[in-house]
Amino acid sequence: MTKHLVQLPNPDASLLLRELNHRIKNELTSAIYVVSAKAVRSDSAAVKAALLDVVDLLHHCADVHRALRMPDQGSLTDAAAYLQQLCFSITKYRLDRLAIRVLFSADDLKLEGERCWKLGLIISELLTNVARHAQFDDRHPELRVELKLAGNVVKCSVSDNGSAPESIRRGRGLAIIGELANSLGGRVHTSCAAEGSSFLLTFPLTEAEQRAAAASHAVRLKRRRMRRPQQLQAAGTQDLGAS
Repeated sequence: MTKHLVQLPNPDASLLLRELNHRIKNELTSAIYVVSAKAVRSDSAAVKAALLDVVDLLHHCADVHRALRMPDQGSLTDAAAYLQQLCFSITKYRLDRLAIRVLFSADDLKLEGERCWKLGLIISELLTNVARHAQFDDRHPELRVELKLAGNVVKCSVSDNGSAPESIRRGRGLAIIGELANSLGGRVHTSCAAEGSSFLLTFPLTEAEQRAAAASHAVRLKRRRMRRPQQLQAAGTQDLGAS
């Protein structure tokens, strides 16, 4: 008996990702609705308050999922704004409850959508590791995220003032981060010590990203030159008034 097999086209990866995101969003929305309904029907103030805390937690979880969406691949994405929103969402979801202070700084940088998303996944994994495993002892917990552009190389660092067990330092999460870094054409440098841990991701810009960086740099120079005569004029006016 001869079997005729129909060759189906390979599904587009972005389509599968959109479908997965859609399912996760629906599941979170459903969970929020169910727990909210339980809170409304409860006669116990303590139970109602506990359930509403769960609702808030689910909302923050949904915000992190939304912040980690893959940007439009047809255009460049403002990486600084993308990471700032992601760090804010993760802080509200995980780090605020642990009283971990988060400091964020970033240069003006535009990345291709999928590459910006992969950078976000790396940052998300690193922040999650800090929330789960870092031990701050009597120190005030602090975490820094910095995004810098050095020539045509992106440098993104995540550092904290806590310590982590040796087994965690070499865990599965770092292997995933390493694979994501490789897909960006970069690498991750790690440093773990009793006084804190640091992770530095470096990767090169693509040609499109280099053109965008050059254009942005030219605009900043032009604005700086335009402001300089105005500042000199204002300073001269103040001097005349003072005399």
